Amino acid sequence: MQAWVIGNWKQNPATSHDVKALLDDLLTAVSSKEQSDIAACQLMVAPSFIHLTAVNERLKGSSVLCAAQDISAHSASTGAYTGDCSAQQIADAGATWTILGHSERRQYHQESHDCLLQKMTHALTQNLGVIFCIGETQAQYDAMQTLAVIDAQLAVIKDLLTQQPELIAGLPARLIIAYEPVWAIGTGKVPTVAEVSATHQHIKQTLASFNAALDNMTVLYGGSVNADNADSFAADSMIDGALVGGASLKAESFLAIAEAFSRAMA
Repeated sequence: MQAWVIGNWKQNPATSHDVKALLDDLLTAVSSKEQSDIAACQLMVAPSFIHLTAVNERLKGSSVLCAAQDISAHSASTGAYTGDCSAQQIADAGATWTILGHSERRQYHQESHDCLLQKMTHALTQNLGVIFCIGETQAQYDAMQTLAVIDAQLAVIKDLLTQQPELIAGLPARLIIAYEPVWAIGTGKVPTVAEVSATHQHIKQTLASFNAALDNMTVLYGGSVNADNADSFAADSMIDGALVGGASLKAESFLAIAEAFSRAMA
């Protein structure tokens, strides 16, 4: 099983010039690595919509994939939805994956279960892979509600399979779960590896209970992952990679995380 290290650039960098510089650094660093250093790790970056086409063009011919950070819930193609980008438009811009359900989207845009179900359906019917983010808040963690919260969030996938059973055929290769405790994102707070491992095991068992085809799905960890702690997460067999925020904005730290997971997979 290969590892995945995905850089969520969020609303960064600010300019096209800075995007180009980051990509230049990343691709130069990738090409200078020994093939064995990151051979077991698939890299992906998710720029903002406005930079998506340029990033995709720059990544052509490289081993790095391109993802979007979101898609519209309203329509898979076109419509009178000012400010939205559809799954079809995202795919046309060159992305092959999209992030859905990130806690910042849930918090700032009040994304609901039904909204995320629509988005996931649109993505998969337009042949986009989905990186589906789940995770609990600090209050929920303190109240020991982590698994209950995760079960409620994963119910989107259960409902998808009930409503669109034909999508199960390609789903294992087109779905990645990213467990990101909300309280750990960008805060420097990090759960123990044992906590993450147990949560990932629960996620994998829950997905398998939905359908046997979803046995042993890819589950990433996200939340203040950096070059210093990547080795400890990578060493655990339940953790299949990382969804990286701030550390993905520097090629050196991003690739250090990829190397940690590649070593663990070797």
